Amino acid sequence: MSLRRPNLPLRAPETGGAEPAAKRYGVAIVGNDKIIDWLLPFLESYRDTNAGLPLYLIPYDDNVAQTRRAAEIYGATFIEEEPVEIDRLSHELYPGIFNTNRRRLRKLQALALPLDEVVYVDVDVIVFRDFRPLFGRLEAGKQEFIVASPSFEYVYNERRANYPFLQDVLLFNDGFWVTSNTYLTLSDFIETIRTDAAIFHDVRKRGQLFAQPLVNFVTHRRGLKIELLPNFVEKASHESFYKAPGVSFQNGKPVDYEGKEIYFAHWAGATALPARGVFDAAWTDYSKAAWARFKNAR
Repeated sequence: MSLRRPNLPLRAPETGGAEPAAKRYGVAIVGNDKIIDWLLPFLESYRDTNAGLPLYLIPYDDNVAQTRRAAEIYGATFIEEEPVEIDRLSHELYPGIFNTNRRRLRKLQALALPLDEVVYVDVDVIVFRDFRPLFGRLEAGKQEFIVASPSFEYVYNERRANYPFLQDVLLFNDGFWVTSNTYLTLSDFIETIRTDAAIFHDVRKRGQLFAQPLVNFVTHRRGLKIELLPNFVEKASHESFYKAPGVSFQNGKPVDYEGKEIYFAHWAGATALPARGVFDAAWTDYSKAAWARFKNAR
């Protein structure tokens, strides 16, 4: 069973009145063979929950023999185009950093996909719910960039206080976001860094953080209206962290301590594969099913 039919346009969620025009919605991830143990459970969970929603797989580097095969098995679109502008930007921003870290910026290729709206999600994730309610929610001047979770400690340093445009902004985890190239493009990143690289380097948090400070900085500098997922999707939780307290399962789906619906679990910062956490049994089941599918596929 293919994860999606090629070039399948999805309709925006109905909001009453006349039926909205069809728009191109999709989800983007980044992967390679080094993280195949994370990629396959993600794909299996995605197949289980979002089979009709187009999925795009952006290669992290050239180590993608298994990754390319996984994309074919699960019906994802493997992006062949080289991210020349993104790699150039990463070299300019982090000239002394190993390529393996600079390539974290390749998630920005999600902004160049042929979509009206895109969800980007990190691949150390399993998905529990249909993502379609997340589309069609963007609105100019109100919510132009949607995130799932705040991140207060891993974006900027204390020099942020020296810049008024960074006051009273929402700091977020960049492992999940929803936007449109109507509001944010790759060119916006290039232009912002061209003019404000010195400010970015002055305020960015160090410590193996590369894409997250950048995505925050560009959205903040350009004044995008950033909104949290639970503020406009009914019953949605802002929680996704794999160590979240108070999580329980109802009808096989996780909810937070308030009973709100958790859309995905994210092993951000995990140093080992899941073993004994609240989400780990589900991850293990998806992993076993994915590896069986991968090994038996012809």
